[in-house]
Amino acid sequence: MFLTRFVATRMPNRLLAMFVRNAELLKFLTVGSIAFVVTSVLFFGLKWTVLDGKPVTANVVAVLLATVLSYVLNREWAFTARGGRERRHEAALFFVVAGVGLVINQLPLVVSRYVFALQTPHVSLIAENFADFVSATIVGTLLATLFRWWAMRKFVFPNPVMPQPEFDQLILEGQANADVAAASNPEAN
Repeated sequence: MFLTRFVATRMPNRLLAMFVRNAELLKFLTVGSIAFVVTSVLFFGLKWTVLDGKPVTANVVAVLLATVLSYVLNREWAFTARGGRERRHEAALFFVVAGVGLVINQLPLVVSRYVFALQTPHVSLIAENFADFVSATIVGTLLATLFRWWAMRKFVFPNPVMPQPEFDQLILEGQANADVAAASNPEAN
């Protein structure tokens, strides 16, 4: 909380208000970024080692493991102010949404590999890996993220955000600090 307070009291009020208004989205995107890194590392680690020649399987495993991490982080941090369901029901819905997201995530890789034949021997190894990265890691993740953001708020964590007084307090402190700074430096006005 110290770091949050430190940053918030030094941030311009408009920017702070925007961050507070979109805190849930920013947290969701942060969790998604962490899951993205985990997915990427696992995907290429598996694809180049134990699942050589099976990129779709490697991507499924990578996305599944990152999804478990994503559930924990989303539940405990990003959507902590939401709820309204029993944990078991919520977890089941999360993994159904994640399963649909997993399918969405795989579609660009499947199209890249099996429709456009962007794989060796049709293209170079560098082109294959680049196509895999763009289709699976960039396009697939982007499409799945958009779907998950909508579905998480609609089905998994449907209740509106509860008031978060600590954010309101940070805005007030930021405003008070800005007022004090302006009062102590009349030339800036």
